[in-house]
Amino acid sequence: MTYLGEDIKKLGFGLMRLPMIGDEVDLPQTKEMVDLFLKSGFTYFDTAYGYLNGKSEAAVKEALVDRYPRESFQLATKLPAWAGAANAEEARQMFFTSLERTGAGYFDFYLLHNLGDNRTEAFDRFDIWNFAREQKEKGLIKHLGFSFHDKADVLDAVLTAHPEMEFVQLQINYADWDSPSIQSRACLEVAQKHGKPVIIMEPVKGGALANLPVPAAEILKAANPNASLPSWAIRYAASLPGVITVLSGMSTIGQMEDNLATMADFAPLSDKERETVAKVQQVLKDLPQVPCTDCRYCVKGCPQQINIPGIFKAMNTLLVYNNPGQAQGDYNWGTREGGKASACIGCGQCEAACPQHIQIIGELKRAAETFEK
Repeated sequence: MTYLGEDIKKLGFGLMRLPMIGDEVDLPQTKEMVDLFLKSGFTYFDTAYGYLNGKSEAAVKEALVDRYPRESFQLATKLPAWAGAANAEEARQMFFTSLERTGAGYFDFYLLHNLGDNRTEAFDRFDIWNFAREQKEKGLIKHLGFSFHDKADVLDAVLTAHPEMEFVQLQINYADWDSPSIQSRACLEVAQKHGKPVIIMEPVKGGALANLPVPAAEILKAANPNASLPSWAIRYAASLPGVITVLSGMSTIGQMEDNLATMADFAPLSDKERETVAKVQQVLKDLPQVPCTDCRYCVKGCPQQINIPGIFKAMNTLLVYNNPGQAQGDYNWGTREGGKASACIGCGQCEAACPQHIQIIGELKRAAETFEK
């Protein structure tokens, strides 16, 4: 059975982490990367209204749209209705701003950006669903879908309410495959249940799977000394069924060359390679970390409304991958609406509710000392 995007090569150029010179996009290097990507036969480019404060979409125009025939590539961008729009008019204007910035004329794939949690409500309140459908009817959008960060049951509800969505973009990688918070496997299964193909984001988990703990890295290097650590993650994601493409946020020529070498003659993981990845997954699970299952029982009665699971996710990024930059980013995102770890008053309600018997008060104190310096 064929599906939307089946004929698109399984590596997409994610334009969220472009090379920078100070606060500006390094356009000469970006153009070189675009040229190399297209020359190698890959055609899918992914940006968003908010990437690099709009500079990503502007770079798309200069590096791609103005230099190549429009029909020679697919361009995707996204509308974050929850991000600063005071009303429906402002939310809808994001679409037209993206059209103007990119100069693309139309978008091959258009996404409602980052559904899940309390963010979905903005798309409902501003009726972005119907607005996007109208743009599709006008030919300004070829294929309409959304990106998603939440649990599988929430995804099921969204797809049930909006069967007109043609695809979904999900965070999928081997480290998050059975993660209780990310639920990569469960979300993919929901998409498959609804017959929706997927675009995969974060296949290298924000770079964490390119810098594995030594015991995990040794397993992959022993299995194939010539394969880079990121190549295992990219191939794992691209080997899954119903995948339109796998996005990689490349920011250097070296990253681009490694990904192109991996995917130019893509071969899905063999059974033996899958066994190797399973060993790495087990090593990562066995490393010391906060044993949070994201059940959120601790959150329901917290008088300070602290996002305890989100804070523990940040701590585990640090503990497992020793990636302070990504961990700080996770912490900042998890506490963006308040409720930082330092807000804990030590009432103990969370510890009484925790099925895993985590010493939450102490862990929050450690997180505050780590992330709120």
